[in-house]
Formats: sequence, C-alpha cells, structure tokens
Amino acid sequence: MIVIIDERDLVQQGFASQFGNEGFPSAGFDKREFDGWLGSASREDLTSVSACLIGASEMDGLSPAAIREKTNAPVIALLDQSSLEDTLKLFESGVDDVVRKPVHVREIIARIAAIKRRTANKESCVHLDRLAIYLDGRDPSIDNKTFPLPRRERRILEYLASIGDRRANKSQIFSAIYGVFNEDVEENVIESHISKLRKKLRNALGYDPIDSKRYLGYRLMPAQVEEEAESKESQMLGLPA
Repeated sequence: MIVIIDERDLVQQGFASQFGNEGFPSAGFDKREFDGWLGSASREDLTSVSACLIGASEMDGLSPAAIREKTNAPVIALLDQSSLEDTLKLFESGVDDVVRKPVHVREIIARIAAIKRRTANKESCVHLDRLAIYLDGRDPSIDNKTFPLPRRERRILEYLASIGDRRANKSQIFSAIYGVFNEDVEENVIESHISKLRKKLRNALGYDPIDSKRYLGYRLMPAQVEEEAESKESQMLGLPA
C-alpha cells in the first residue's frame, strides 16, 4: 500500500486512481490524520506500507525519522514546483527522494523499487528456477519470455518474491495488494487470485512454485525444494519415493 499525505483531496484521489490502475493500493491522509494513524496502526498494517508520498506543504512538522521508527518504507517528497532550495531542504530533512510534479505513477513505482534495492542491497529481479519475477511492476518472464499476468496476480507474485523465504498469510497478502482500508473487497478474494496464479504457473513450469501451509501462509519455493519435501513426506508415510 502506498500512503499519500496531502491536505488536498483531489491530489489524494488523483494518485489513488492512477496507482489503482497499475494494481497498487493506496490510502490518502492529511498530516493530522496520518500522525494519528501512524501512532495507532498495527504492525501488520505498517508492514503493508510500500512507500509514503508527502506533499511539500505537509513536510512542516512531519519527520521522516519518526516515520522510519514505524516502517522501513521509502519516504518520497512531492514538489509542485521545481526549486533547488526546496529540494535540498527536503533531502536534508531525511527524505529518500524528491519528485517534481507532474509525474507518472510508473516513475514513482520505479523510484520506490530503486530505493528498496539500495537500502536492502537487493536486485530488482528475483529468479526462481526458470521464472524471473520483477519488483518494478513489469510482468514476470519464463525462459526469458514475458509471462503476462493480470495485475492482482502479478502483485501477489511480486509480494511473495519480495519477502524471500518468509511466509505470508492471507491477511498480509490482502493488505499488500488491496490496502488496509479497502472494505469493498472480501479478503477471501486472495484465495481465488492465488488459485488462478498457481494453475497458470503449474501449467507453464510443470510444478507449483507457491507452497502453502494451513495457518502458516504462502511462500515461493524452487522445484528442487518441493521435490525434497515430497520425498521426505513419502518416506514418513512409508510410500515409495
């Protein structure tokens, strides 16, 4: 979820619509609302935040350091007008990047991915056997050929790739894909998205790379690990490997 902090409703709604078209959920606040939410939000809700976009007029009294005490999400300032003095001042305040409007949301998404690569020392692509998963909004590829996916399924795959070996439960995936404030969509829709995604990946790869455990959640797993797990389970049951 991308958080937009701006006192103007039109700015919040405009960005929300554009990010939504790219498959990224968002939530809009003014400064006071954001301070209240940041202080009361659960750890799970804060984990779903992928970036904070702050209008320059909202920067007074809003500390990037205070935001980082709660979340590791990149903090990006939005400038209405180009000004070297304002840009330098914003960087000195501790923001990760400064962007001048108008700007396409795809550029913001790419900047978020670049910041995360630098801070986490990660590549923008996660390789899983023949599957390449890009973390900057592009469709994945299999054997170097683009593997188009609907945006929700693509975002789920990206999210699972971004968390490495950790598991994510249905609630965490829902928050990352739809946002924590979306009451128009039922959480169970995640199961439908994942079912369709697994079927497509199984048909293309010959195995299902999404491992699921009841009560524990989902994670990506290479074919070799899956085969070893199945072999161990067969041995425990006394079945031929």
